[in-house]
Amino acid sequence: MELQFFKDFDFTDFWSESSYSVRDYIEEFPDDEMISSIENELGYKLPASYIELMRIQNGGLVEKSCFPTTEDNSWAEDHVAITGLMGIGREKTYSVCGELGSQFMMEEWGYPNDGVYIADCPSAGHDMILLDYSKCGKDGEPEVVHVDQEDDYRKIFLAKDFETFIKGLKDEEEFDGD
Repeated sequence: MELQFFKDFDFTDFWSESSYSVRDYIEEFPDDEMISSIENELGYKLPASYIELMRIQNGGLVEKSCFPTTEDNSWAEDHVAITGLMGIGREKTYSVCGELGSQFMMEEWGYPNDGVYIADCPSAGHDMILLDYSKCGKDGEPEVVHVDQEDDYRKIFLAKDFETFIKGLKDEEEFDGD
């Protein structure tokens, strides 16, 4: 598969290999039919960079789990953390249409319906990473934002697109412990 995105990105040590990741995150590789079905269910066109990454590995826990911020939040003063990326599918607990996926977070936790929640955070539901379509429309290129349930669902801008978000993830060690 020739990459359109992530051409200069080294995925060595990006994914965290664990039985938990296999059990709860990693879906089968999505074909065009599955992608179309998921997009119809969610009501949003998924970014091409997200689809490309999910065709390399469809969801999973990540080693590089922190993204720098300029705003403090319920996690830290200078970054947010993610647990894993949700795959394109319905089978695994943490996939975009899974048991604890995007729809669940909006319906059960009251998260704003502004896009697709694609990454969970170590807070067990108290903050999430959103592909935010509120500025671009349902077929546009969404920004990536952190949504903090603990702070009245305040959004913190993280990246102009999904590829930039993935490339900006850092090792936890790069941040001072609180």
